[in-house]
Amino acid sequence: MTAPSNTYDVIVVGGGISGLSAAKLLQANGLSPVVLEARDRVGGRTFTVRNKEIKWVDLGGAYVGPTQNRILRLAKEYGIDTYKVNEQESLVHYVNGKSYPFRGSFPTVWNPLVLLDFNNLWRTMDAMGSEIPREAPWRAPHAEEWDKMTMLELFQKICWTRPVLNFAKLFVNVNVTSEPHEVSALWFLWYVKQCGGTMRIFSTSNGGQERKFNGGSGQISEGMARELGDRVKLQSPVYRIDQSGDVVEVETLDKQTYTAKYVIMATPPSLNMKMHFNPELPPLRNQLIQRVPLGSVIKCMVYYKENFWRAKGYCGTMVIEEEDAPIGLTLDDTKPDGTKPAIMGFILARKCRKLSVLTKEERLKKICEIYARVLGSEEALHPVHYEEKNWCEEEYSGGCYTAYFPPGILTQYGRVLREPVGRLYFAGTETATEWSGYMEGAVQAGERAAREVLCALNIINKSQIWQTEPESLEVPALPFDTTFWERNLPSVGGLLKLMGVSGLLSVAGLLAYKRGLLPRS
Repeated sequence: MTAPSNTYDVIVVGGGISGLSAAKLLQANGLSPVVLEARDRVGGRTFTVRNKEIKWVDLGGAYVGPTQNRILRLAKEYGIDTYKVNEQESLVHYVNGKSYPFRGSFPTVWNPLVLLDFNNLWRTMDAMGSEIPREAPWRAPHAEEWDKMTMLELFQKICWTRPVLNFAKLFVNVNVTSEPHEVSALWFLWYVKQCGGTMRIFSTSNGGQERKFNGGSGQISEGMARELGDRVKLQSPVYRIDQSGDVVEVETLDKQTYTAKYVIMATPPSLNMKMHFNPELPPLRNQLIQRVPLGSVIKCMVYYKENFWRAKGYCGTMVIEEEDAPIGLTLDDTKPDGTKPAIMGFILARKCRKLSVLTKEERLKKICEIYARVLGSEEALHPVHYEEKNWCEEEYSGGCYTAYFPPGILTQYGRVLREPVGRLYFAGTETATEWSGYMEGAVQAGERAAREVLCALNIINKSQIWQTEPESLEVPALPFDTTFWERNLPSVGGLLKLMGVSGLLSVAGLLAYKRGLLPRS
């Protein structure tokens, strides 16, 4: 017989931002939720570590920017300030063994063919994204065709020059911690679109990486958990969900049984495979959860005595294109008051898998060596402290930042991603339609799932489930204006057509160029 104290209106599985957002909204509407979290902490894929060497550091989700209005609203409610990631000095693009300082979102390009190629890449990706509905990418006019294609195959169709093809691959690594040959073109184009396009997703200033939370993003989950009090049960991994009776029964590994009218699943989809369902999940849901892996990333924080990179005129952002370099992208991680100088770097996708076998000390040595080369500074070799988090080893995440869709999966299974199964509803950042994969998406998904339950209980009507969020007054979104030339310059292929390339030699030369037999930069 279940103890009456374990009976609730709604059980939320997962105590990350999404699950806690759902429980918070349910409680605000007079319901009694409980949150079952497998770990010994809340926050999920956000993780703020505190110690004397560093004060605090975000080893998981950290960045926030314009148009991410829900997470900004929550932060404001808990009195958590944001500060801008430093981009005062020059950024650095490291390619072919040389460092090139630049300003703005993307590296500067001097080769006219490469410039045309870059411009066409971003323009084409945004144009393709504009055809894809945020809430139902499988309904895009070219959904079937684009879903069968990997991003690598798409890049090989779009890009004419090797520098652009290489940068495009890094763009995928950085944004979804996976390889271009692993992800569906439809899914990735949707992912970029629902974050606001290529400029918004990749930019620091006015983009997804503009700011951080002073004191760490973990404070947001901790604030919600405080509000929910003893309704949050830590170290409670769910292994059985039974909705065969009048109420849903949920059992945890420590043999606690909870009952409720409804359940909200706020975990990455693949973690549902750790759970036993009665009745079993419908066919498409059961197969979906086996087909959406998470990306691979190690987040690395190297601390120094002095902020030597700013003294050299660099802001701390490095875009590193070198196969042997462990890190692909860095950002300055110095505290807003100038203390604890640090550089944050991501070991991404294939490099994460390769370097996971090394010791922490071996990884740090490799990281410091590449920073020394890129920044041209001996000081980079002498860190005072190091923190890292390999998200691939997290049993209750499976990876980071988000689940990705391999080719062919989104059109076949995507429509069941948010579809309730009996009295089970689905949250988690993967189910969001704005900033999916980010903290913002986690809030949108949690609140939407909570409103679906409120609707099922006839507390609100169906039209209130999906809600827009007013823009943050503190973090306004500026438009990314494109110039006349950016809109109208031809692609490399278009230019060659324009020039009326003719004759056997020209065609042969073009084919050799396209196949990489001639130098491309």
